[in-house]
Amino acid sequence: MTRKRCKISTKLSIYFSLLMLAIGVLFYFLLPNLLNYPPGTINTQFDKEVSKIYYIYQFAIIVSAVIILFIVYAKVSLRKLDKWVQEKNKSKIPEIRKICLRYPFKLYIMIEFIFVSTVLITLALTGSHPSTLLFKIGILIFSFATLLSSLFLIISKNVFYPVLKETSSASTEVLKSKNTFITKLLFQIFPSILVSVLLVSLIGYSRLISEKGDLLNTYYMSELQNISISDNSDLMSQLEEQLNSDLLNENDFIFIENSDGEIITPNNQILSEFFLKYMHTLSPSNNNRVYETYTIDQQGVITTINYQGEDYIIGIHYEIASSSVLTYFLLASALLFIFNLIILFYMVESINSDLTIVNNGMKNILKNKDNIEYSELPITSDDIVGELVQSFNSIQNMTKENINKIHNNQDMLMEKERLASLGQLIGGIAHNLKSPIMSISGASEGIKDLVNEFDASIGNPVVNNDDYHAIANDMREWLAKIQSYTEYMSDILTAVKGQAVTLSNDKEFSFTIGELFKRVNILMKHELKQAVIYLNVSMLTDENLTIKGNINSLVQVINNMISNSIQAYNGKPEQVIELIANVKDNNVIITIRDYGPGLPDKVKDKLFKEMITTKGKNGTGLGLYMSYSTIKAHFKGDIQFETKENEGTAFYIILPL
Repeated sequence: MTRKRCKISTKLSIYFSLLMLAIGVLFYFLLPNLLNYPPGTINTQFDKEVSKIYYIYQFAIIVSAVIILFIVYAKVSLRKLDKWVQEKNKSKIPEIRKICLRYPFKLYIMIEFIFVSTVLITLALTGSHPSTLLFKIGILIFSFATLLSSLFLIISKNVFYPVLKETSSASTEVLKSKNTFITKLLFQIFPSILVSVLLVSLIGYSRLISEKGDLLNTYYMSELQNISISDNSDLMSQLEEQLNSDLLNENDFIFIENSDGEIITPNNQILSEFFLKYMHTLSPSNNNRVYETYTIDQQGVITTINYQGEDYIIGIHYEIASSSVLTYFLLASALLFIFNLIILFYMVESINSDLTIVNNGMKNILKNKDNIEYSELPITSDDIVGELVQSFNSIQNMTKENINKIHNNQDMLMEKERLASLGQLIGGIAHNLKSPIMSISGASEGIKDLVNEFDASIGNPVVNNDDYHAIANDMREWLAKIQSYTEYMSDILTAVKGQAVTLSNDKEFSFTIGELFKRVNILMKHELKQAVIYLNVSMLTDENLTIKGNINSLVQVINNMISNSIQAYNGKPEQVIELIANVKDNNVIITIRDYGPGLPDKVKDKLFKEMITTKGKNGTGLGLYMSYSTIKAHFKGDIQFETKENEGTAFYIILPL
């Protein structure tokens, strides 16, 4: 029983959930301290009355919502990959690799969006966070969302790694960079810079505001305790007369709450519901200090006095930091961040430039693998990049030397194969020459008899002119036969002489299809006759069609393939091999087809890529490899093949006109 592999989407969901819980716990304790939440406003009855739900439940909802949204997104967007992991469909490998390579960066953006939008929507629905506070929380959330995305980018790449490793050898894709090295590196370094800058800025801002708030609170509390109130005049007038000159900020103001709960301010300023609720419930236990919202940017200090026999609450509402202070802080942070980002960008660009030089050098080796132009790269640093460049230079030099050795060995091996083929040819040629030589010998005997007859008839009155003409005609017939036999022998010798020329001879001549097939027929005649195999030649184009190149090399290629087809029949006589010539798409296509058992899979996958043979110890595997190299090098053409089990094999030699 095979064990099913865990789905990729499930793995990512588990890892994200754990990471999100860790970030959530960290942020749960960090947020109140960074934003200076007032005392008594977290997870208390006050918190529930103001925000409709406890702070801890807000976090639980946010963390749960983000995790659920991520799981839904992962399950939907990775359904193709999950299906492939179970089925392993080879035809889907290019698409699967594309998903694995690009998905981590898509997740980066998606996590940012899900995290920030969920937090802001949840806090906005509570109605207890003003826009300024939402803005500060949004910036903080964005920085931590970026950190979370960066951490998960590393995790997701590790999750996809086994799939990419498994599909790497089966993939034939040509990689083209969609994400540059700079982009990827910035994606991973950017969060640490952003979080560092924002944390330092917010910590500095919150400490500054906290200390300033303590000073103002002490100062204004002292002022309230030193006032003297008379029942004979208006209370607000007395407060303004005694306190206005001591207010430190033009936005600070005095307020009064009478026994009926009515709030009185000099210029009809409005105190928030949060401020009034905090003043009535929490300020007595916090040294009569009051807060405007869930931050300490605006505060108040109160005291209770008796005026005209009733208790009144009087206080001063003061501003610690205006929105402009926060703007300046954020602007300074942004400039610092941009400055660091620019420096980082140029540092990464410098590394990318060095790596690009090495990469281009590698591409040059691949592009000109048969003739490497050695170009040593400059070493401009003493770090790992410098070592990489140094290693590349060494590899480039070794590769060039090895390629030269391979070329020399390949030429030597191919020459040995050619000589071996020539040796096999000699036996057949000797047999081919035996028949015309014996025929010429017989013809000479016939001519000798005619000469003797002619000599004996001289002066014989019985022999007339017609008899002499008859003798001459018989001589002409014998001479015609001798001429045909000598022409046949000449063709054989020409063909053999051509095949004796080394493969290094790159001279090109023009020859016709008819001439090519004639040489093939002459040289293969004996081998075909011995195997009792018939060569059916089909000329589906003009036999005078001219091809430019080395005819001897092409003859050897075709002969090699015909020999392979003969051997494919494993000694079975009375079989057929087809040799066909036609023209298609401005290419001459020469087809050699047999109807044998076909090529096994292990041979099909390696054919033309390496020297492989199906003949065991009787073969070297050089034949087809040499043929492919010859057609590529000497004719700028190609060799393709089709094979089916028990139906045969067809090789197509494609030569551009």
